[in-house]
Amino acid sequence: MSEKKVVIIGAGPAGLTAAYELLKKSDIKPIVLEAEEFVGGISRTVEHNGNRMDIGGHRFFTKSDRVNQVWEELMPIQGAPSFDDKILGNVKEWNPNGPDPEVTDDVMLLRHRVSRIYFLRKFFDYPISMKPRTFINMGFGRTMKAGFGYIKSCVHKLPEDSLENFYINRFGKTLYRLFFEDYTTKVWGVSPKQLSASWGSQRVKGLSLRKAVKEAITAPFHKKQREVETSLINQFEYPKKGPGQLYTIMSEKVKEMGGQILFNQEVDKIERDENNNIKAVITKKGDRFECDEVFSTMPIKDLFTSLGKETVPEHEYEIATTLPYRDFITVGLLLNGLKIKNKTKLKTLNNIVPDNWIYVQERTVKMGRIQIFNNWSPYMVEDPEHKVWIGLEYFCNEGDEMWNATDKDFIDMAVKELVSMDIIESEDCVLDSVRVKVKKAYPAYFGSYDEFPLVQSYLNTIPNLYCIGRNGQHRYNNMDHSMLSALTAVDDYLEGKTDKSDVWNVNTEKSYHEGNDEKKKEK
Repeated sequence: MSEKKVVIIGAGPAGLTAAYELLKKSDIKPIVLEAEEFVGGISRTVEHNGNRMDIGGHRFFTKSDRVNQVWEELMPIQGAPSFDDKILGNVKEWNPNGPDPEVTDDVMLLRHRVSRIYFLRKFFDYPISMKPRTFINMGFGRTMKAGFGYIKSCVHKLPEDSLENFYINRFGKTLYRLFFEDYTTKVWGVSPKQLSASWGSQRVKGLSLRKAVKEAITAPFHKKQREVETSLINQFEYPKKGPGQLYTIMSEKVKEMGGQILFNQEVDKIERDENNNIKAVITKKGDRFECDEVFSTMPIKDLFTSLGKETVPEHEYEIATTLPYRDFITVGLLLNGLKIKNKTKLKTLNNIVPDNWIYVQERTVKMGRIQIFNNWSPYMVEDPEHKVWIGLEYFCNEGDEMWNATDKDFIDMAVKELVSMDIIESEDCVLDSVRVKVKKAYPAYFGSYDEFPLVQSYLNTIPNLYCIGRNGQHRYNNMDHSMLSALTAVDDYLEGKTDKSDVWNVNTEKSYHEGNDEKKKEK
C-alpha cells in the first residue's frame, strides 16, 4: 500500500479527515490539493484585527462514536462550569487575554446552546416551545390559528413532495408561515414549494411540534445528550478559538505523519485511462499529480467540468453542471454594546443576550441570521468584557446584486438593517467591520437536483473515485456527516470494497439519525 498514490481534493473537514485516517491506518502518504490558502473550507475561522469569526456557526455535536473519537484525539474537552464562572466574573484575577493555566489553548469548551427566532421585534424559542411567553408574543389571534392549524395537520397529512408540505405536516400551516416560510426563502432564494422535501429530512430529521413538546417534558430524564433530537440539543462542544482551530491542528498532524497539503492548487482537469479509472489530476498551475485513488470534496459541478464534457454522457453532464448552490456573505461587526437586553434567566458577561445565533424572520430585512461570537467562546473576541463581536449572515447567488456590492455599501446596508430592527442604537455603535464572501456554501435541493440519482450512478462507474463531504456529495451535511463520509470511504478503500453505497448513505440511514452506531457494526 505504501506505493499507492492517493490524491485528496480539498482540505475541508472531509478531505482532512480522509488524509488523517489514511495515515493512521496505512502507510499511504496522501497528497491534499487545496484551492485556497487555508484549511477548513467553510468551517474555517476567519481572524480580523484580533477578533475571530465562525463562518456559518459550527456546533460540535455528533451521534457518531467514530467522529467523536477523532475530535477527542485532536482536542480534549474542557468542562464548562469553572470556565463559565470565570467569564461571568465569579472568579477574580482573571485576564481573558492573558495566560490561563486551567483553559489551555488546544481544548474544546462545553457550551450552552441558545438559538431563538427574532420576529415582530420579539424573541421566540427555536425550536418553537409551548411556553406562555410564546403565546403572549404571538397574540391571541395567531395562537388560535396556530393551534387549529396544527390539529388539522395531525389529521390531514399532505403529500411530502415539497419542503413546504414537509413543514406543514409537522407544525401546521400557520406556524409554518410565521416561522419557516420567509426564512427558508431567504436561505434558498426560492419558495419552499419549489424545494425538495429531502432537505427537511436531511437537516431537521425527526423534529416536529409534537416531538418538541415531548422533549420539553422528558428532557430532565435524559441520561445523555445523544438521546436528544439533534435540533433540540441544549449543549455542544466548541474549539476555544473557533472551528478552524481543530482543522488547523488536524492539518498539522497530517503533515507530521507524512502527508502533504498543497495550497492554491485548484483542480482544472482530471484524466482517465481506458478502464475509466482516474490516472492523473491536473491543477490550474499546470502541476500534474498521478494517482491510484482519488477522494474528492470539490463541488460536483466543478468535478464534471474537470472530467471534461467530451468524456461524460451529455444528459448527466447537463444535470451536474447546472446543479444549484447558494452562496453566503457574513458581515462581522465589533460593537460597544447591544440595544436588546438579556431578559432570560441565563447569566452572561455584560448581560448581553445569551444566543449563539438568532434567526431573523423579519420580512423587512434581507438579513438571515445573527451570530454573537462572545457566546460561542469569549476567546473569539479580543475584549469580551467590553465589546460585542457579531456576524450578520446573508444568503445570495454569486454575481447577484448583494454579491457584487462593494464592501462599504454592503456593510452600510447591514448596519442600517440592524438599527431598523432595534438590535443596536445607531451606526455609531459600530467600532470595526469586515465582509467575508463564500462561494457554493450550500448545495441546493431544487432545479436539476431532481435528477441527481443519475449523476450519482455515473460517478459510481469511476472505480477509483470516492465523493465525500458536503459539496463532494451535493448534500447539505453537517461537519460530522462530512467527516463520517470520509471515514467510511477510507474504510471501504482499505478493505477493497467496490460498492460505494455505504459512503453515499451517510446521513440518510435511519440508524445513523438515531445514533445507533453499534447496530450498524452488527450488520
